[in-house]
Amino acid sequence: MQKKHLLFYSSLFIILSLFLPSSFSYANDQGGGKLIYVIPIEDDVERGLEAFLSRTTEEALEAGADHIIFEINTPGGSVEAADNIGTIIANLDIPTTSYIISQALSAGSYIALHTDNIYMTPRATMGASGVINSDGTAADKKAQSAWLKAMTSAAESGGRNPLYAAAMADSSIDLPELDAGEGEFLTLTPQEALEVGYTEGIVSDRTELLYELGLSKGTVIQTDPTLAENIARFITNPIVVSILLSLAGLGLIVELYSPGFGVPGSIGLISLVLFFYGHVVAGLAGMEAIIILLIGLALIIAEFFVPGGILGLLGVGAIIGSLFMSGANVGDMMMSVSIAFIVAIVAAVILFRRIGLDKGVFRHVILRDRTTTELGYVSNENRLDLIGMVGITVTALRPSGVAVVGNERVDVVSEGSFIQKDTKVKVVKVEGVRVIVREL
Repeated sequence: MQKKHLLFYSSLFIILSLFLPSSFSYANDQGGGKLIYVIPIEDDVERGLEAFLSRTTEEALEAGADHIIFEINTPGGSVEAADNIGTIIANLDIPTTSYIISQALSAGSYIALHTDNIYMTPRATMGASGVINSDGTAADKKAQSAWLKAMTSAAESGGRNPLYAAAMADSSIDLPELDAGEGEFLTLTPQEALEVGYTEGIVSDRTELLYELGLSKGTVIQTDPTLAENIARFITNPIVVSILLSLAGLGLIVELYSPGFGVPGSIGLISLVLFFYGHVVAGLAGMEAIIILLIGLALIIAEFFVPGGILGLLGVGAIIGSLFMSGANVGDMMMSVSIAFIVAIVAAVILFRRIGLDKGVFRHVILRDRTTTELGYVSNENRLDLIGMVGITVTALRPSGVAVVGNERVDVVSEGSFIQKDTKVKVVKVEGVRVIVREL
């Protein structure tokens, strides 16, 4: 019992510790002057990154920053997140610069095009911005057309030739002078980007970049994601979401078959809390989703005490609704919930066949008492001992009546024919409470 309590409190401590703020930043004073914020854009572009950029750009504005440098190294990601990030950058009223360290592909190139300046390292690349679904297939024509317009608009807003942005998003555009034939998305090297006006220069490091921007004597503030933001970015990944929801469903199903509250329930609870924690930090889930989740859990608990099944169904519906309210993409969330549901159903069937309903919480809510004959419960006496005995009718059988069989008055019924009073009869069959006789 003590081990279970320790496990429970350890799980609670881990959950609560996730909500503690964590951040790391440092300043590099190079002699006073302007204030420069450096914000990294790394790994996949998703809603967690959007939340990080929203926080750091707001901090930069509140601190009175004179310039923001976005250090980009991303293979791309969510179109929706990229669009929101582009809006954040476009609404900034201070100069911005994209510094492409390694790659700014797909959504990364779209983000870079929203800044006032673009600089690249000698090994950097930019482009390859076609819209791809999560399953690796090309998006539908409507989505591709909308993304193509977004890319060209981003290029035009920065005074750049929209043709090259369009070639990054549309593989049908042929640009042989840039080795981008039909059927290939345009990807620019630093030298090519310089030639077409998609970069202001090629620099080897941040020091050289600051010199080119005339900011070498400014104060640089390096921002980094907090622990909470890193966790949120990891958790909001569609693959991780599917794993978390599957673990939550599997853990809670196994817990139903386990005595007390143990490891399966802790895993399920932690997985569910992590899901909502990550989506709250990423700005995807609000308090309304948490409230609906708690209502759903309360309804499911109430189902164990109130017969009918309606409360349980409403509880499950509320929990699923809260999951969809917290998801970044309805399609991805539907896939994750479906996977978790299948895993839970398979686990429930396996456990039911192997364990039954004799353990866990079911033993407290399922009635085990039975009124069987072996336990002394008899609703009606079955008189099989009368079969073959002979008696005399006391009343006429029309077809039921009374006969004396073995010195005992018995309610009998004929096989269907009328039998006179004081007639010898023989018991030929007993069916439950019916004693059937035949005239001799």
